[in-house]
Amino acid sequence: METTQQQIPNGYMTDAQGRLVPVEMVKEIDLARDALVREIVEQALGLSKHLAAFKTQAMGDIGAFVELSAERYGAKVGGTKGNVQISTYDGEYKIRRDIADTLQFDEGLKAAKALIDECLHEWTEDSGPEVRILINDAFQVDKQGNINTNRVLGLRRLAIKHPKWQMAMQAISDSLQIAGSKAYLRIYKRQIDGSYRQVNLDLASL
Repeated sequence: METTQQQIPNGYMTDAQGRLVPVEMVKEIDLARDALVREIVEQALGLSKHLAAFKTQAMGDIGAFVELSAERYGAKVGGTKGNVQISTYDGEYKIRRDIADTLQFDEGLKAAKALIDECLHEWTEDSGPEVRILINDAFQVDKQGNINTNRVLGLRRLAIKHPKWQMAMQAISDSLQIAGSKAYLRIYKRQIDGSYRQVNLDLASL
């Protein structure tokens, strides 16, 4: 099993504080617990590596198949963007490859917030408390200091025609950046009633 621990002298173990303890000083039940945990973790790490290798291979195979399919029409499909669903001939199994982008805002969001604040200042008497709460809530940060992109983008659905508000909404759109993408692989099996059930690869859900 992989470990980052320092070299431990023969006949010793380290406790949770990193102190060396002679094995003969460790209780039998603690030794048995230690051995059990290490055995289970060893197997779990092996499964984790196997699943990671499976995902990498499956994603590569799906990407290659998409390229092969596109070649029928003389087209070339670049990159791995886009969601794909493929199924067996009889429809018993289907596989989905979903690509989800992680979105974030650049410094332009500060300009949008400043414009919105100007709007609120001008609407002191006319703006309802519901709108103020919605706007303030949209710009709240979580414990990690991140802003919820969905809440901010939700402001664009408000039917407000004020020029400054429209500028603010444009600033929000312009400041939106794709920070990264994550690929998801989902496999489904058709049930007797015709519905599909996902093949569970999540240990916690089994």
